[in-house]
Amino acid sequence: MADSQDTAPPPRRRRSDARRSIEAILDATRLVLGERPDASMEDIAARAGVTRQTVYAHFPSREALVAALVESAAAEYAALLDEAGLDTAPPAEALARFLGAGWRFVDRYPLLLNPATRLPRPVRDPHDLAPPRLERLIQRGQRTGEFEPSIPAAWLSAAVFGLQHTAAAQVSAGHLTAEEAAALCEDSALRLCGARTGSRGAPRNP
Repeated sequence: MADSQDTAPPPRRRRSDARRSIEAILDATRLVLGERPDASMEDIAARAGVTRQTVYAHFPSREALVAALVESAAAEYAALLDEAGLDTAPPAEALARFLGAGWRFVDRYPLLLNPATRLPRPVRDPHDLAPPRLERLIQRGQRTGEFEPSIPAAWLSAAVFGLQHTAAAQVSAGHLTAEEAAALCEDSALRLCGARTGSRGAPRNP
């Protein structure tokens, strides 16, 4: 009789299969919870195209699965900010890129806007990672004279975050389209920071 090890998949392939399975489960969790915050593990397994046992093999509980999704989301947001070139682009453009990264993140994770989705706080919380980066961006604009220097950058950073959260809530409530909210948010954020140029680079009226 042939040794069972002869027909077993090699360790590298097993790891690759497990990685794909985990990615499929996390993606299914993102989609299903975005539609139904109270969705079960069975619902998530069905969307991922795997068995419930496979989901539990990787995540021992629903709480562990949701926590893994939140950690993955936080890492994605950090990567979006890294890719935005916030420290090198002109300050007004960098602010627009910062907001754009936020809109892409919210579009991918609409469940984050739903208060019914009770999510755990991730180890690398975007609310800890992003504000210092935005504050540095605003300080740079104040040093170069592109932003109004008389208002504390920390206050402006918090206000810009609040503005985007409000704009996202308006979209969620159906009062604005995503495009309308993004344009209004960008223009308002630039005005809030006292930018010398409009959101599309046109000079502002005095």
